[in-house]
Amino acid sequence: MGANDYEIESAHQILGPLLAPLGAKHLRVNNRELAVSVAAKCYTAPYGQEIRVVHVNTGEVVFRKTSTRQKPWVDN
Repeated sequence: MGANDYEIESAHQILGPLLAPLGAKHLRVNNRELAVSVAAKCYTAPYGQEIRVVHVNTGEVVFRKTSTRQKPWVDN
């Protein structure tokens, strides 16, 4: 575990266009900018749940979002 490890996490399955269709709840990334970028494009199943990026060593939440759309591919 490196000093710059970040975890994209949710209590629900994380899905998105930049991820393989695994539906994981935790993804480890070793770059803050990449972790936030990936998390920003992701959504949860069921929709509308929180996704966070957490610095592994400190536990600091550096990004947090909750999707407000019913389906991620629908333009509002």
